[in-house]
Amino acid sequence: MYPPYRFSVAPMMDCTDRHCRYFHRLLSRHALLYTEMLTAQAVVFGNADRLLKYAPEEHPLALQLGGSDPELLGRAAQLGVEAGFDEINLNAGCPSPRVRHGSFGAVLMTMPKVAGDCVEAILDVAGNIPVSVKCRIGVDDQNPEVALPEFIEAVRARGVNHIIVHARKALLSGLSPKQNRTVPPLDYDLVVRTKERFQDLVICINGGIPDLVQARKLLDRGLDGVMVGRAAYSRPLPTLLDVDELFFDSPGKRNIGEVVDEMCHYLLRQHGNGIPYHQVSRHMSGLFFGAPHARAWRRLVSEPGALSDRGVETIREAARKCLDTRPLEHAVASASAVCT
Repeated sequence: MYPPYRFSVAPMMDCTDRHCRYFHRLLSRHALLYTEMLTAQAVVFGNADRLLKYAPEEHPLALQLGGSDPELLGRAAQLGVEAGFDEINLNAGCPSPRVRHGSFGAVLMTMPKVAGDCVEAILDVAGNIPVSVKCRIGVDDQNPEVALPEFIEAVRARGVNHIIVHARKALLSGLSPKQNRTVPPLDYDLVVRTKERFQDLVICINGGIPDLVQARKLLDRGLDGVMVGRAAYSRPLPTLLDVDELFFDSPGKRNIGEVVDEMCHYLLRQHGNGIPYHQVSRHMSGLFFGAPHARAWRRLVSEPGALSDRGVETIREAARKCLDTRPLEHAVASASAVCT
């Protein structure tokens, strides 16, 4: 059986909340899912029950933590272990102003010893729960050929054996978080060389992976896993529907109509708990990407108040209209056809 990290969906702020993860799990039974980055301070001093809440169906599920205080990270990780997460991940790659001011995220790549202290504190409480680190290839003026292996050596020395590398630099000044996902050039070759150097470690790759075709090519180069972010969120059908068969040798992809129906039941349950429809349904906005009526679908599921009092029935009707078009069938089938 293949390990879950063979294909994972990246942690994405304002995207991979528990409702998004429930939806993604309906499309893939085996992909490893991640929470949004949660700061250790928020988990320890905030409402941990709310922040760490998830549905049992979401497993396998990893908790991503942000911070640079080893004691706080250890306490937050302990709460994550008690909550039943399958992996604890330290964020050492986020370049947002928030992390710059707090000296965590990608800033940790400039402080390998601190990063080592942080993962050691997490490992001390993790027990048998895997601990991983997600990083960039470098920060600002760092030479990635030097900075990346130095950083990996620092966390490996403390006991971490699983690294996810976003194959771009993080530029902490002058670029927004969105620009940091697209402007710095990708260097997949460096990540492949890093795996060749650290054969004893699990090395997974992230960054700019547009589809399952590219994901398979990277996996075939000797990497242990691929992590896909924005493509999984904005184009979930061609990105996730064939993952189980292509990456985990597990046939039997889901019927799209059944996925919509299960999400409608989930919407009703959440609405009964006081959650507005659009807070859940917005994560389905890319479901019919590229199909006729996709724009109307996006507006319906993502705009506050767009759903009428009929709620899920409106969603079912819109989905049927999209499903009645052949272009959608071709779009969904394309990933499998090219990969096989």
